[in-house]
Amino acid sequence: MRRYVNIACLCLLTATAGAQSFQQIELNKDWKFSSTDDTAWRTATVPGTVHTDLMAHHLIPDPYVGMNEKSVQWVDKKNWQYQTTFTVTKDILQHDWLALDFKGLDTYADVYINGDSIASGSNMFIPLKIQIKQKVKAGNNTLRLVFHSPIRHDMDNFLQDDVIYPAGNDASDIPLSVYARKAPYHYGWDWGPRLVTSGIWRPVYLEYGNKVSIEDVYLQQQQLTDKSATILAKLKFETEVKKKYTVKIESPNKLFPAITKVYEGDTTTAVLTIPNPRRWWPNGLGDPYLYKVKVSLYDGKDLLQSRELNIGLRTIEVVNRPDSMGVSFYIKVNGRPVFMKGADYIPLDNFLPRVTSERYHKLFADMKASNFNMVRVWGGGTYEDDRFYDLADENGILVWQDLLFACSTYPTPKILKNVEAELVANIPRLRNHPSLALWCGNNEIGVAIDHWGWKEGYGYTGKQWADMKAGYDELFKVQIPKIIRQYDADRFYFPSSPISNWGTKEDFTIGDNHYWGVWHGMEWFEAFDERIPRFMSEYGFQSFPDIQTVKRFTAENDRDIYSPVMLSHQKSLSRGNAAIRTYLLHYYKEPKDFESFLYVNHVLQAEGMKMGIEAHRRAMPFCMGTLYWQLDDCWPGPSWSSIDYYGRWKAMQYFVQKAYTPVLVSNIVKNGNLKTYLISDEVKDQQAKLEMKLMDFDGKVLWNKSLDVNIAGNKSTLAHEITLNTILQQADTGKVIFYTKVVNSDKILSENVYYFAKTKDLTLPDPEIEISYPVFDTTATGIMITAKKLAKNVYLQYDDPEVQFSDNYFDLLPGQERVIWFNKAVPREKVKVISLRDTFKN
Repeated sequence: MRRYVNIACLCLLTATAGAQSFQQIELNKDWKFSSTDDTAWRTATVPGTVHTDLMAHHLIPDPYVGMNEKSVQWVDKKNWQYQTTFTVTKDILQHDWLALDFKGLDTYADVYINGDSIASGSNMFIPLKIQIKQKVKAGNNTLRLVFHSPIRHDMDNFLQDDVIYPAGNDASDIPLSVYARKAPYHYGWDWGPRLVTSGIWRPVYLEYGNKVSIEDVYLQQQQLTDKSATILAKLKFETEVKKKYTVKIESPNKLFPAITKVYEGDTTTAVLTIPNPRRWWPNGLGDPYLYKVKVSLYDGKDLLQSRELNIGLRTIEVVNRPDSMGVSFYIKVNGRPVFMKGADYIPLDNFLPRVTSERYHKLFADMKASNFNMVRVWGGGTYEDDRFYDLADENGILVWQDLLFACSTYPTPKILKNVEAELVANIPRLRNHPSLALWCGNNEIGVAIDHWGWKEGYGYTGKQWADMKAGYDELFKVQIPKIIRQYDADRFYFPSSPISNWGTKEDFTIGDNHYWGVWHGMEWFEAFDERIPRFMSEYGFQSFPDIQTVKRFTAENDRDIYSPVMLSHQKSLSRGNAAIRTYLLHYYKEPKDFESFLYVNHVLQAEGMKMGIEAHRRAMPFCMGTLYWQLDDCWPGPSWSSIDYYGRWKAMQYFVQKAYTPVLVSNIVKNGNLKTYLISDEVKDQQAKLEMKLMDFDGKVLWNKSLDVNIAGNKSTLAHEITLNTILQQADTGKVIFYTKVVNSDKILSENVYYFAKTKDLTLPDPEIEISYPVFDTTATGIMITAKKLAKNVYLQYDDPEVQFSDNYFDLLPGQERVIWFNKAVPREKVKVISLRDTFKN
């Protein structure tokens, strides 16, 4: 029984302890696998999945290529087994305890040692730790795991129910995903494949030690001022030998006084005081400073175990309450309201063990470079790897964490105990991270119950529907908040995002919103200027990957958006390609070929999303956040992403980088007036110069004005307004641009180009682009581009996802000179440069 105990005594450890008795050995070698109905064993990779092991042996094709996804659907209908041997020495057996620690089993797994059943798992998100000292022998031991088909396993649950749950994104013939505590997106979504995996998806360790081990360290911030911070350390132990032990909590960098304490039992507490604390700040507002904390456990002078972790000192408050404009939703960090800029994140791969540390590092480098300060971990994916949250801490990216429920009601009575165990496992794992801003119960279920017509569409009886809604309330409004109050009471929780629908004007005044009038509602991009909520947590538009990515999964004769292969990768079946083409031809001329279509689609997505982001930022403080759907991809195909599966930035990511810049100049025409706004996320006001020009596509200046301006910190300000009649006079709107630039001490803080007509109505000239290289050799790390006339959406292309440009898809003004840098040297002749005019049919 675990309980808190009184302090026995305070003392100071002066002896130097030797190596700790706690040891951990990763079991990642000599694995083999087979189906349970086959006698042939083959080598396996752990961590891994059945699909990736089958691919390694060429037993299935790559499901990301062509239409191969369809040919591997048999894999999830079979049971699979994994086996290895591990050695336990006599010295290891002398220790007080010995355990197997599975960090993640996907999903229905039985564990055997030397033929004896020792444990079972039924939740992909729960680590499984098993004490095995009495189950092993000195020498070699056989470890075998049997993974049961999630489809066959959950078919029994389905057959016992009298309802079909409304899991519309489940691409299975029968929606079974609601029964499995497994990543929902594995069953298919409108941007990803149906690949229902099994396997040892996270590392497995053999662990051993003496007497007692550290189970959990919770560093709960109690108080934070400029003079000091107070941290309550709550420690939990796994105790084999009951006696008094000593725990020491210290700063390896000597930044706060160490605490040494003798305790007895399974838990204890201690109070840390940090003098003159440095605060953790989100990206763009300051340093995301982290303190290292070391916790050591002793038996007398003998070191049993030590653990190091990082903490950040900050206050976070989610303000969601009625105000004069409706019901607010914004985030205060260290007492300061902060406009959130970011995106919604999905897992980086359908085969999760393939996500490397390098991919995580690139993801966060991309977010930081793009001026993000928040990322939303969407509820149809996973609780991410520890590396994800560590990088969020280090880069100052706040995390909005959905719990793993999305777009369907769930069989609450069947899954409740499993969900409780899942939360008890993951909330303590994540709660020490300063980047973790809030918990959200689910993605879109609340608004779906009220507005998506499930009752009528699925033909539920009155009782079935009432039971379904009661189960929803019990899970998300009673049981989950109770567990969060117990394990992480200081963080904000709300049951479902969005809080409001997007059907009426009043909806946009209440909490957060997922606005899908653009795309699902087929409203034009201009609707973004009017449909502005208090906090936009989802909105987006689809694009295909670029041609280099498309080449990775197609043959040459597949390269048509309506070919069977391209259609098999388009998972938005209800509108998908038709919507892309409808919007594209509304705003642009017909592209001349397939490759041009992909490029124009990128520009279309980017320009549309730019309109939305700028509208949200102009509307602060009414609107205090914009998280677009979606940041990344889990496989190569058309989606709403701004970065594709291979890490290539689409046009949208370059546009986001500029739209999220700390100081933004933004223009809009309303009620016959051209308005210029200055928006700043900076803490302080700053003086700058606002330069404005109306010019034609040849570079002739028709109107210009320069103003000394004060850019107010953390505010959107109307800096200039002029009637269209005054500024345009007799100018042809298809032949002029309005260029604005904000300069501070010769540094350009922001620049923007505003067009008065749709792109297809512009009379774009031949820009007469010229290219030169700053370094004169056979490779280049940069390129100089000039244009005699307006060059719209200048595009640099190179066939390597690791090559990234300092800018791309940009407008080059008449006579302007731009140097674009590459992150590594490339052969000159392989860099392709075009502009929008080059893609038209005529």
